[in-house]
Amino acid sequence: MKLTIEPLTADLWPAFEDLFGKQGACYGCWCTHFRLPPALRRENDRVHNKEFIKARIESGPPPGLLAIEDDIAMGWMQIGPRADVPEWNNAGRGSAPLEPDEAADPTVWAISCFFIRSKARGKGLTHRLVGAGVEFARKNGARFVEACPMNQSKDSRSLGLFVGSTRVFEKAGFSPMIERKQGRPLMRFVV
Repeated sequence: MKLTIEPLTADLWPAFEDLFGKQGACYGCWCTHFRLPPALRRENDRVHNKEFIKARIESGPPPGLLAIEDDIAMGWMQIGPRADVPEWNNAGRGSAPLEPDEAADPTVWAISCFFIRSKARGKGLTHRLVGAGVEFARKNGARFVEACPMNQSKDSRSLGLFVGSTRVFEKAGFSPMIERKQGRPLMRFVV
């Protein structure tokens, strides 16, 4: 069983769709939470979210990485320039950029979401995705890769862990920059 990590392109849509399942991961979010403004998220349902992310994947560039084992997607990590996830840049969030101009800077990237198939959890897949993500960012001209993970959770299946665990980012060499919300540091990797 060989695991590969690939940029999510339109040809991998069936694997991504299978990973997210009928519900669309995280209660029908389809990884649109940081892409859509709150008013539109409230109006949308899982069908509209699925259509939105499918169109985004088809239009390119890849909005993240897919971990694939034996032709089955095991995990997903959303990564790309901050401008691609506008709600991640919202001034009221712990993930807001350090400097306002970084929100539109194509060389400042964000890792904003993960989704790991339940049978693949606890096997280091998130660590591998982050490592591959740093390399993906490097190849695409990023200066920084940022994340705003959770420090801890009493339950490793916590819904909030879609942003990742601080421990994973620390092991990958990310440094805490600021903590605007308790337990949610903004972390940065200098590429």
